[in-house]
Formats: sequence, C-alpha cells, structure tokens
Amino acid sequence: MLYYLFRFLEQFNIPGSHLWSYISFRALLALILSLVISMWFGERFIRWMKRRKIFETERDPAIDPFGVEKKGVPTMGGIIIIVAILVPVLLLGRMRNIYLILMVVTTVWLGFLGFLDDYIKIFRHNKAGLKGKYKIVGQLSIGFIVGLTLYLSPDAVMRENISAPATNNAELVVKHEQKAHKSLKTTVPFFKHHNLSYSEMMSFVGKHKVAAGWIVFVLMTILVVTAVSNGANLNDGMDGMAAGNSAIIGVALGIFAYVSSHMGYASYFDIMYIPHSEELVIFLCAFVGAVVGFLWYNAYPAQIFMGDTGSLTIGGIIGVCAVIIHKELLLPILCGIFFVESLSVIIQTQWFKLMKRKGQRVRVFRATPIHDNFRKLDSQLDPTSRYILKGWPHRPFHESKITIRFWIITIILAALTIITLKVR
Repeated sequence: MLYYLFRFLEQFNIPGSHLWSYISFRALLALILSLVISMWFGERFIRWMKRRKIFETERDPAIDPFGVEKKGVPTMGGIIIIVAILVPVLLLGRMRNIYLILMVVTTVWLGFLGFLDDYIKIFRHNKAGLKGKYKIVGQLSIGFIVGLTLYLSPDAVMRENISAPATNNAELVVKHEQKAHKSLKTTVPFFKHHNLSYSEMMSFVGKHKVAAGWIVFVLMTILVVTAVSNGANLNDGMDGMAAGNSAIIGVALGIFAYVSSHMGYASYFDIMYIPHSEELVIFLCAFVGAVVGFLWYNAYPAQIFMGDTGSLTIGGIIGVCAVIIHKELLLPILCGIFFVESLSVIIQTQWFKLMKRKGQRVRVFRATPIHDNFRKLDSQLDPTSRYILKGWPHRPFHESKITIRFWIITIILAALTIITLKVR
C-alpha cells in the first residue's frame, strides 16, 4: 500500500518519495519492520497466551537427559511469524506482482493448516493433532495451486540465459533472450551453461512433450512444497532450531532472488533472468526479520514454541520461493538439515517395520528426528530393541549445543549453495 502511495506522490516531487522505487530500500525497511513487529507483538502475544493458559501439550522430560521440564510454555508462536511477515509485505510490496501473491497465499494457507493442527492439540487435548492425511492434502493442494498458477499466469515468465562467443573468441559472453516467455527450465547446480528442461525430459512422448513437461513441473512443485514443509516441521524439536535454520536459508534464497531479478547479475552468474521476481526479495527480507525476531523469545530457554502454525508455514515458504526462481534442485543442498531430518525418520520407521516382520525389534538410531539422537541416553532406550548406531554419539549433548551446531551446518550448506553460482 505504501509503495503505491509514494509512487503516486513521486510525480509531485515529494522529497524522498523516489526511494520507494529502489528494491534495496524497501527490502531493508521490510527487514527492520518485521524484526520490530515480531519482537513487539511477540511479547504481547506471549502474555495473552499465558493469561488464558494456552500452553503446549506437556512434553515428556524423560527425552531430555538434562531433565529440563518445559511446562507452561505457550505454543502457536507461528502466528507471530506470520503477522510479522504479512504486515511489512502488504505495506511495502507491489501486491499486483504474481510472485508476491503466491507467497502471501502460501503463508496464509499453510499457516491456517498448522493452526488447525495446534488447535486440535491444545483445545481438543489430542496430542496427535490434525490427521496426517489432512495435512498431506493441504500441502499437496497448495503445491498444486502454485504449480498451476505458474503455468497459467502470463506474468510468470523468464528470459533464458544463452551464450555467444566474444569478439576475441577467447571466452563466452552470457546474454539473455530478448523476449520473456514461459519456460520449463531449471538450474542444475555445478554444471556450467546447463539448464534442465522438464519438457526435454519428456521428449519420448513426441509432440506432447511440452504438456507432459508442465505436468512434471506441477508434480515437482507439489513434491518440493510438501517435502520442505514436512522437513521444517520435523526440524522444529528444539528451542530455536527451526527458526535459526530457516533464517539462514532465507538469506541464501534472498541472494538468489536478487541476482535472478537483476539482468546484469543474472548475466554475470550465467543464470536465468526472471522479470519482476525482485518482489521476492521484499518478502524474504520480511521472512528473515520475522524468524530472527521470533528467536528473541524462542531461543533457549524458549518462552514460546512456534508449533505447526510456524513450522509448516516456513517450510512451505522456502519451497515455493525456490520453485518460483527456478532453483528447486538446489534445495537438497540448501535445506540439507531438513532433508536429513526427514530421511532419518523414514529410515527408522521403515527399517523397524521390515525387521519386525522377521520377528526382530531393530532400530537404526537412538531416536528420530536425527536431532533427538544426540541427546538420548543409553538408559532411556527401549531395552527390548537393538540399536545399530547405539554407540553414536558417545555422550549426550545439551539441546542448545545441538541447535547451534545445526545452525553452523546450515551456514556451511547455504554458503556452498551460493558458491554454485560460480563453481560450475
């Protein structure tokens, strides 16, 4: 709203109104505003929740070898994050931008889905929360909507990077196609001048390869959104864990969104130029500010938990943003922590089921998701089961140490992801 107001005032030569045309100005303003809202609103939200005794379902202190009991801690802190994202975006963003609309819809959709889960846990006293099948349907639906919108919208276009010999024939000069168009190509990490085309993958269907390519793209979008959303949800098990990791990932995505929206940088880094995707920088700055501000209260010892309201939302935001800027194939690196968390749960459950059919109770890890494996004592293990990795680690760690080490790993992965811009 403010963007359109000041752009209107610019024609009357109002001092300072021209600043609103700069992405850097609006992005940094969104970052500051989201930080302030998250911290200011967070304090009042926590007080309100405590007055009404709306607390997290009591956690079993036996899972923590240090005996930390987390009673009387409010949940649904994801509401703080959502408000701190949406307010700056609505004030500072160009709301006619298709990409910004998709990000707002994703935030509201998955925020509502997570809210239902938390509501059932707290007010219906059902620790299982929303049934898994309904969660999956909700995640698949938003993935389908995003993929279909990117297919149908005339504004969701790109200008593909092409290479041409320089005058001295010694190096290649990267240029972009003159006209923006719909594209099914995405960036493949570590490969120079190489974009993967979903339609070329489906070339075996002949003249229908483009239609088949769009089907693959929509399915990929659904897979990415669902996987990253669930990964973030599993990562939310220790104070500050998911919020810190998500902030780091948000910074990396913000860099990718900025260079993808700038023709000069897109040419320099030999990546696709995506017109109008600069509004994603506004959104991602608000996202980073919101989760960092939330850490003010969520860092150990947590004064509030984000709940599924927050974890499902931040995962979905990351997934949708990566798809929009055609960087979804970078997510296994960038979101490596989320990927490993999900993989550990899959390995643990499937291996246990397989061995149980053979009459044995065998588990791979001490506990899953994988972050719980690092704080589990031998005395807390199921005596009727055998553990393949029982001796790893040799001693339990405090959750604050585990959280910070996971942050450090995510920083390394984010740096590696950004390096792929040049290392190809």
